[in-house]
Amino acid sequence: MKKAIVCVLRTEDPVEGVIKALKKIKAEELLSQKDRVLIKPNYITADHPYTGVTTDGRIVEGLVRFLRALGIESIIIAEGSGMADTMEAFKVAGLLELAGRYGLRLVDLNKDELVMVEIPRAMALKRVKIAKTALESTFIVSVPKLKVHRMAGVTLSMKNMMGVVMPKGSVHSPLDEKIVDLNLVIKPNLAVVDGIVAGARAELNSLPVHLGIVIAGKDPVAVDAVGAALMGFDPLTIGHIRRAHERHLGVGDLAQIEVVGEALDVVRRDFRSMASHRRLWIW
Repeated sequence: MKKAIVCVLRTEDPVEGVIKALKKIKAEELLSQKDRVLIKPNYITADHPYTGVTTDGRIVEGLVRFLRALGIESIIIAEGSGMADTMEAFKVAGLLELAGRYGLRLVDLNKDELVMVEIPRAMALKRVKIAKTALESTFIVSVPKLKVHRMAGVTLSMKNMMGVVMPKGSVHSPLDEKIVDLNLVIKPNLAVVDGIVAGARAELNSLPVHLGIVIAGKDPVAVDAVGAALMGFDPLTIGHIRRAHERHLGVGDLAQIEVVGEALDVVRRDFRSMASHRRLWIW
């Protein structure tokens, strides 16, 4: 069986790091100049990316530069924040300025037209309202923060798709099953994870952990498995990763994943041991 390829790249320049990681996995093979690309970062709050909660705008810029170099003009950055004004979150992360420089559209999915979507093979989320902008995109890039989550274990590229849904609570309880169900209808084509400053302890009141890492891959399940492993978790003990693997939505077993760039053993940290840590930065 051909292994899924995931790049783990240590970098001091997030913009260039993203471009290098995408070239290593040959992401250009997935894309067409006719694609309508939606970039979906994680701005559940309007906290600064250095807090370990939200996506670093430099990661998004690296992705935009990569796409523009391929001749792709239709690029939208879209999010539906769960706990803040989405546009304020964009501003704090530097995306208002970024959008101005590159002529990009910023879309608040919480204010978008919603479409009720039926999910025939769903375990728990039988129907859900999804932002029309997301449904009309031909290529979705999930750009989450590398961080833990008190309920889901980790929150990475698959769980990041909750931002396209209204109301957000419709994807809770049972969370793991509903994350997988949602990805049956709105699965990312590409995942780029911001591990520059990762988040330990919790998804909101995070403990910032400086890693200086970018993770990229064509299989979001495999990317999430590698991200979980990098934080010290066995990926198949994370409910939504295991269920996505079992349902052949992607590869969640590390034995079936080829990691290029940095070896996992070199960059792995035990985020679980940081649960009660009170220091602001862990270097």
